[in-house]
Parts: sequence; C-alpha cells; structure tokens
Amino acid sequence: MSVSSPPREHVLLEGVSWATYVRLRAELDPRPIRLTYDDGRLEIVSPGQRHERDRKHLAQLFEVLTEELDVPRESCGSTTWQREDLLKGLEPDECYWIQNADVIAIKGVVDLAVDPPPDLAIEVDVTSSSLDRMRIYAALGVPEVWRWKDDELTAWVLGPDRRYAPAERSFAIPRVVVAELGAFVVAGRRGGELAWIRGFRRWVRERLA
Repeated sequence: MSVSSPPREHVLLEGVSWATYVRLRAELDPRPIRLTYDDGRLEIVSPGQRHERDRKHLAQLFEVLTEELDVPRESCGSTTWQREDLLKGLEPDECYWIQNADVIAIKGVVDLAVDPPPDLAIEVDVTSSSLDRMRIYAALGVPEVWRWKDDELTAWVLGPDRRYAPAERSFAIPRVVVAELGAFVVAGRRGGELAWIRGFRRWVRERLA
C-alpha cells in the first residue's frame, strides 16, 4: 500500500482492500472525515470551515426550495453509500430522495443493492478531490448531482450512457435554474443567517412559487 498527500486536506492511499475501507469507516464514525473508495484507492478528507459553511448553506437553500414548492423529500445528509460489488463508496456532502421520497419514507435502513440511490447529491468542491467522485456517483446510479465549485453552482444529470452532462434546470425540481442559486450561497457568507434565509424564501415565493 502506497501513500500520497495531495495539497491541504487530502490523503490518498493506493492498494487498499475493501475490508480495510469498511473497517476504517466504522472506526472513524462519527468523526467528520470523508472516505472515498474506488477500486483499491482510498481518499481521506477532513473538511474545512469554508467547505462546511457552503455545504450547510446549500442544504438550507434546497430545503427551503422543497418546502416552498411543496416537493416531497427525504433527507439523508452525508450518509455513507457503498457497494461492495462495485468496489465503490463515498459520503456526499448532502443527499436527498425526491422522486423516490415515498419509497424511502417507509424504509428503515436503505440498502443500495435493492433500494434506489438518492435522487440528488450535493458536492462542495472547495479543494479538488484526488478521485473522480462523479464516476462513483454514476456507478451508484445517482440521477443528479449539484456541484459547488469556484463560487458557481451547476447541475449534472445522469444520462442513459451512465455519464453526467450539465443541465440548466434541475431534474429533481424542474422550475429551478440551478445557476441562479449560486449568488445566494455567496451572500450567505456575509453573516446574518436568519435574515439571509428569509430573503431567499421571499425570492422563491416571488420567482418560483
């Protein structure tokens, strides 16, 4: 097993067995450390303050959208999703079921071998991952990923070829032009979180609802 250390918050390990990955995930839980596994390669990431702030704000925006537009959702935060048969696993920054919300609402524990994956995942790329997390999402069958990078928000929708393509509007919430939400994430950094949320809620009611 070899070790490389990309800049800042990442450590990348090569030649890691599935059993080692699963054991590490169990031993590190519930510490806020992200493990991404892709066929023997394991990345360990400790999210920083900016990452966590932007992640939280994106989650708040999405949850206000679904509340105001009366879109069913089931939330699962940064739960670990893994498939041994695919040798892939990761924790999204946030994830939700929308189209399959009614199916998941009556479930106890979700098993991706038989249950639908989250309909939407949110990825905050404050520092670039050493692994291709989009490839892992595609393998797991996640229909849509919102990526926050360089202060821009983009939606990526999974096609029949199992590849993601950028989309102007969300597949999960078609009324939403995803890029328009980016300005609100940046505004959320300036403090006054309650006022910020109220302002976004007004915008949703005026523009979308």
